[in-house]
Amino acid sequence: MTKHLQRCSWAETAPDFPEYHDNEWGIPVADDNKLFEKLCLETFQSGLSWRTILTKREAFRLAFDQFDCYQMAQFDDDKVAQLLANKHIIRNQRKILAVINNAQRAIELIEQEGSLAHFLWRYEPTPSIEIRTQCAESVALAKELKKRGWTFLGPTTLYAFMQSMGMVNDHETDCHCHDKIEGLRSQFQRPNN
Repeated sequence: MTKHLQRCSWAETAPDFPEYHDNEWGIPVADDNKLFEKLCLETFQSGLSWRTILTKREAFRLAFDQFDCYQMAQFDDDKVAQLLANKHIIRNQRKILAVINNAQRAIELIEQEGSLAHFLWRYEPTPSIEIRTQCAESVALAKELKKRGWTFLGPTTLYAFMQSMGMVNDHETDCHCHDKIEGLRSQFQRPNN
C-alpha cells in the first residue's frame, strides 16, 4: 500500500498539481531564463486559474521561443498576429504585448543589474506565518518594475511568482515539502550576495 503524502491543500485540487507542487513550487531559482518564463506565465495567469497555464505551458514555451527575452524582444506585428492565432496559448493581446514589452525591459534590467536574479532576489520576502496574497516586498517590486516600464505585474502576481520561485516558503507546515524547501532555501546561494 502506498502511503499518501501530505501536501498543501491546493495541490490536491487538480490532477497535474501534485507533480508541479512536489517538484517545482517553492524550490529556489536563480536562473534568469526560468525567472523570466515564470514572470511571463504569471502575467498570462492573471485572472485565470494556474491549471489553465500549467496545461498550456509547453505550448507557451514553443510560441515564445522558450521565453528567451532576447528573442522575444524582437517580436514584431507579424509575430503578434501569429500568437493571436495560436489556439494552444492564451490569446489575450494585452498580455501578449505586455510580455514582449517586459522582454525588452528585462534586457535593460540585465544590462543595468548584471542579471534578473541579482535584481529580483533583493526583494526576497520576510517569512511570515500569515496566509497572504501579497507582501511589502511584492508591493515594492511591483512599484519598481512599473517605474522601469514593465507592465501587467502587480503585487499579487509578483507574490505568486515569489512563492513559486522559492523566494518564500509558503508550503503548509504539515506538507511533506515544507522542510525540504526550508533546507533548500538555507543552502541556496542568493544571487545578490
